[in-house]
Amino acid sequence: MKKRDGDDFYEGCRARAIMLALEEDRYTGDITTLATIDPRQGGSAVVRAKEEGILGGVEVARQVFAACDPKLSVVLHRCDGEKVLCGEIILEVTGMVAPLLVGERTTLNFMQRMSGIATKTRGYVDKVSHTTAKILDTRKTAPGLRYFDKEAVLIGGGQNHRFGLFDMILIKDNHIDASGGVAKAIHRAQRYREEQKLEVQIETEVRSMKELREALNCLPDIILLDNFTPALLREAVALVRSGRSIPLLEASGNIGMHNVVEVAETGVDFISIGELTHSVKALDLSMTIALA
Repeated sequence: MKKRDGDDFYEGCRARAIMLALEEDRYTGDITTLATIDPRQGGSAVVRAKEEGILGGVEVARQVFAACDPKLSVVLHRCDGEKVLCGEIILEVTGMVAPLLVGERTTLNFMQRMSGIATKTRGYVDKVSHTTAKILDTRKTAPGLRYFDKEAVLIGGGQNHRFGLFDMILIKDNHIDASGGVAKAIHRAQRYREEQKLEVQIETEVRSMKELREALNCLPDIILLDNFTPALLREAVALVRSGRSIPLLEASGNIGMHNVVEVAETGVDFISIGELTHSVKALDLSMTIALA
């Protein structure tokens, strides 16, 4: 993922999730493999694409196999972010057959989900490539898999929004209502950031032109225009660009392939798409094993 402060945390998320995925699958052991496979049997496995798409999770696959058996040898034929066609070989693994079988489903689960996200993201990125708008993900990720979901968005050419609740102050509608209004929420956030000496951005959601004008007077770093129509987005962009302080603008809410171009052409800086990670269609991949 994009380099940030505290990279050890993100790498830890990755390693823990891989081990948890393997543990929940094998628990006390892969009894089918133990019952049917000679532990001395060597062989190789090939992961192949069964449909066209953008690859994600290739490097994760290497880590999964290493966790199953450090002696397994992985050769990559294709890399994360590359387009793959139906039938093409993605990677080959050689070693003992037993750990290959143990790692098969976990490897495919990660790769298929991440490739699906990367493919969907690339579709959105290509769609708006004639504009300056950047495609963002959201926190609408599978619990425990956020690292992989967001890494897949990067692989597909999108950008990550905040990772969690700790690396950006994002004032949403419920914060605004509970604080007594946009201005009060922003001022409290600015005061908190100063008191805690935090180097984070402050973003606030607005639901109307009235709230937008109120937010502009408070100088947040980013303003999220929630469920604005394209016409209102153009009006909002014109208003913001005419001012002295020019915060970045993010559009969000009910945006899909059917209208993302129209939204991007309004001049907003970012478009956040929950569909990238909350409605994943896995890319179809398979793994076949051959004995040595």
